[in-house]
Amino acid sequence: MLAGVGLGRVIAIHLAENWLDQYSKLMTVQQDASSLEAHNLLDVMKTSPFPFCSDAEIAYFRELVYKSESLKDAGRIRDGKIECSATAGRPLHFSGQLSPRLALLDGTFAYKNLEPVKSDTLQRVGLQVGSAYVVIGSNAPPSVGPIPIQLNVTMQDAVSNRPGSRSEPSQPGNTPDLTTGSSVRRGDVLYTTQCSAFHFNCVTVSTPVSEAVRGERGWVAGCAGAGEIVGTLLGLLFSLLYRRSRSREQQLRRAIASDKLNVNYQPIVSLASGKIVGAEALVRWEDEEGNTVGPDVFVKIAEENGFVGGITRLVVRRALKAFSDTLSQCPGFRISINASAADLGDPTFLPMLDDSLKWAKVQSKSVVIEITETSTANREVAMETIRSLRRRGHSIHIDDFGTGYSSLSYLLYLSVDTIKIDKAFTRVIGTEAVTVAILPQILAMAKSLNLEVIVEGVENSSQENYFSTADRPMYGQGWLYGRPMPASEFQRVLAENWAQIPVLAEPVAERNLLSIDERLIVPGPVEVIRRSA
Repeated sequence: MLAGVGLGRVIAIHLAENWLDQYSKLMTVQQDASSLEAHNLLDVMKTSPFPFCSDAEIAYFRELVYKSESLKDAGRIRDGKIECSATAGRPLHFSGQLSPRLALLDGTFAYKNLEPVKSDTLQRVGLQVGSAYVVIGSNAPPSVGPIPIQLNVTMQDAVSNRPGSRSEPSQPGNTPDLTTGSSVRRGDVLYTTQCSAFHFNCVTVSTPVSEAVRGERGWVAGCAGAGEIVGTLLGLLFSLLYRRSRSREQQLRRAIASDKLNVNYQPIVSLASGKIVGAEALVRWEDEEGNTVGPDVFVKIAEENGFVGGITRLVVRRALKAFSDTLSQCPGFRISINASAADLGDPTFLPMLDDSLKWAKVQSKSVVIEITETSTANREVAMETIRSLRRRGHSIHIDDFGTGYSSLSYLLYLSVDTIKIDKAFTRVIGTEAVTVAILPQILAMAKSLNLEVIVEGVENSSQENYFSTADRPMYGQGWLYGRPMPASEFQRVLAENWAQIPVLAEPVAERNLLSIDERLIVPGPVEVIRRSA
């Protein structure tokens, strides 16, 4: 609104300058017409048929003045004294010695104070040719526009072509020396000057800025109102933009761009030996308000808005940077990284993964790619990407198995290496829930397909014991073995875990397991890992 008031003042001043320009031009035209009529009358008076200042000549002059539109007096002047006048006859009280103000190029003398008798009210601009003189007294034209206008008529110097002294001041104070056609602001007053191109007169008109603004208060009020409306709309827009910038989507984008997501690692343990054989990289996020946002929320936001690939790239980069040495020294240890449906369909995903492995000097078999059942809904795209990953040496795990679209033929179609039993099944172990009956079927299916099994959500010993009795190697992941933790803490836990594992004389189970399928996510012989630790 304040900006609107300021704009309204600027417009009001500009409009006032236009009104002053119009009025000064109108006044100049009128002055030119008066000067032209004065010169014409002087030409007539020079050829007067009557004796000098006779009663007949005075009557003749009166008739000429009466017929004139802008002349107020005419008469004879000699030696600086008025001898006779159409208005005063033969004056008995002379006004004193009169001196011309300017001598014009055509031999005409210009006065600023011609008066037949001593009277301030009768002082006028006048012209003299020979002994004849006329007094110009045209009325100012009516004011234009809604602003008050003050008028000053000045004489124009024939040599310098600049305004001289004033002859009709209607405003007290000093008028700036302005060139013709100029418009300036001096203090709180606007001035505009127009000078005749043919005669001696210049017109300067002025108005106070405060009067100009008051005269155009409609514009000021309108601009203030418009400014208020625009300000309100801009305020709402900025508010919406600010709220949008504070939305979780925008905050998440900024967190990814500034590498402010946290990546924690949760152990994957062999149920037979208690050895940590891998870690799943889990991304965590705390928004700009300090609130912890679950991955089920922010990953979905990223997927819906098409930038989940940024999260995947961040996790790959951070995981390889944190575990490059461990993965290089311990071939049996693996890092699991989650990939979304968008990643499987992203043509830049595989090159990004290759470049990251090359940069970290890590073999592709050390990085496991976990996909969800829902991310493989587009079978053709998923199958082609999975084939490319397997050709590169990566193992493929199906995460949250049993909660999506899986079927026996589906698993064969995708050619995965490992299934991860969702914690929803693990949670009901020891209860009479119907889902418990499904677990034996899942384990039997995995055995028939020679698939590895990782059990998620293991939180207590009874759950661990349930799967430990299986007739094939099983792996567990859950709070019983460790919560997700930063890389530095995980490295410490990993070193302690390996140091506590006793050396086996004949690690038959481990060797047999490796011989069955080299793609399985298990370490090499215990002795090798012990030495690496």
